[in-house]
Amino acid sequence: MGDMPIGKLLFRLSPPVMLALLIQSIYNIVDSYFVAQYSLSGLTALSLVFPIQLLATALSTGAGTGLGILIARMDGCGDITAQRDTIKSGLWLGVFNFALFACVSLAVLEGYFALSSDQPMVRQQGVQYAQVVLAGSLGLFVESHCTKLLQARGNTLVPMLAQVTGAAINIVLDSILIFGRLGAPALGVTGAALATVAGQWAAMAITLAAVCRSCDLTGRVRLHLCAGIYRSGLAPIAMQSLNTLYIVGLNLILKQFTEDAVTVLGLYYKLQTFFFIPLMGLQQVIVPVVSFNHSAGAEDRVRETLRWAVGISEAVMAAATAVFLLAPQALLRIFSASPSILATGAPALRIICLSFLPAGIAMTLTVFFQGSGQSRQSIFIIVLRQVVLLVPLAWVFHFAGLTYVWLTFPVTEVLSVLCALAFYRGAPFLSKRRNAE
Repeated sequence: MGDMPIGKLLFRLSPPVMLALLIQSIYNIVDSYFVAQYSLSGLTALSLVFPIQLLATALSTGAGTGLGILIARMDGCGDITAQRDTIKSGLWLGVFNFALFACVSLAVLEGYFALSSDQPMVRQQGVQYAQVVLAGSLGLFVESHCTKLLQARGNTLVPMLAQVTGAAINIVLDSILIFGRLGAPALGVTGAALATVAGQWAAMAITLAAVCRSCDLTGRVRLHLCAGIYRSGLAPIAMQSLNTLYIVGLNLILKQFTEDAVTVLGLYYKLQTFFFIPLMGLQQVIVPVVSFNHSAGAEDRVRETLRWAVGISEAVMAAATAVFLLAPQALLRIFSASPSILATGAPALRIICLSFLPAGIAMTLTVFFQGSGQSRQSIFIIVLRQVVLLVPLAWVFHFAGLTYVWLTFPVTEVLSVLCALAFYRGAPFLSKRRNAE
C-alpha cells in the first residue's frame, strides 16, 4: 500500500474486485434474463424489487466498507491492538443489519408493491420474489463484511472465488427451479429467488472460512467500534441507499406515462452494470489505498491515486457511452424483444448515456473524499446528486414529456461534477501544498 507504484498497485488490486462485483451483479441480471422468458409481468416485478435489493446492498456493503476503512487505517498507523475487537464487532454488525433490514422490509413489502404497480400479477410476483430474497439475505450481509475485511488486507482473490461460485450456483438453479427441469417443480419467480439465496450463502461460506483462517476472532463486540464502523461507512451507505430512493421516485414518475417506461428504467440499471462495475471496483480499491497513504502522511501518493483513478474511470465511461449510443436496441433485446419496450428504451438509453463521462469523475471524487477523511464533502455530493437534483428535476421535466425525464440524468451529473471539483480545489492538503509553493 505504501511502497508499490500507484499504477501497478491499482492494476494488481482492481481486476479481482471488478470481477467479483460483476459476478455479484449477475444475480439480478441472470434472474431477470430467465424470468423474462417465463413471464413479462415477472420481469416488471423484478424491476420493482431491484430498489429493495439495492437498499440491502447499500447497508451490507456500506457497513462492510466502513469496517475495511477502519482496518486499513489501523494498518497504516501501525495500530494493531484494537483490530481484534474491530473485526469481531464488524462481523456481528453483519448479522444485526440482516435481522433489522429483513424485519422492516418484510413488514412494508405489500404496501410498497401496492404503491408501485396497478397490475395484480406484477404485485403478486414481486411479493413472492422479495419475501424469499429478503428472508434469506443473511448470506449477502455476512459475505459483504467478510469481503471488505479481506480486501482491506489485500486479499482480493478469495472474494472473487466466492462470487464466481455463488453466481455459478445461481445460474444453474435458475434454469432448474424457474422452469421445473430435472424433476424439480416449476416455481417461477420463487425459484429465481431461491437460486439467488443459495448463491449468496455459498459465497458467504467461502469468505467467512477465509476470515476465520486469517483473522484473530477472539476480540469482543464493542458498541463504540460499531458506531465507528457506521461513521466510516456512512457515505457509501448513504450513496447506495439514496440510489434506492431515487429509483423508487423515478418509478412513480415514469408510471404516469406507461409501465413500459418503468421496465426500461429497470433494464437500464441492469445494462449499465457491465460498465459501471469496473468503476465501482476501482472505487473500492482506491478507498483503502487513499486511507492508508493519507493516514501515513503520503499526500503525493494520495494525489497520484486520484489521477490514475480518474483516468481509468473516464476511459471506461467513454467505452460505455459509445456502446449505448450505437447499439441501444441490441442491449435491450438481451432481456426483451417487445416492440413497445424497444421503442421506449432506445431513445432513453441514448439520452441517459450522456451522463456517463461526468458521472465517472463525480463518483471517483466522492469515494476519494471518503478515503481522505472528507466525509462531509462526500455526503454532500451524494445528497446533491440523488436527493436535491435527480428526482425533483425528473418531476419538473415530466411536464414536458417522457423524453425530458431521461434528460434528468446528464443534467444532474454535470451539476454534480462541477460541485465535486469545487470541493476538491478546496481540499485541505491541496491548500497546504499551494501555501508551501
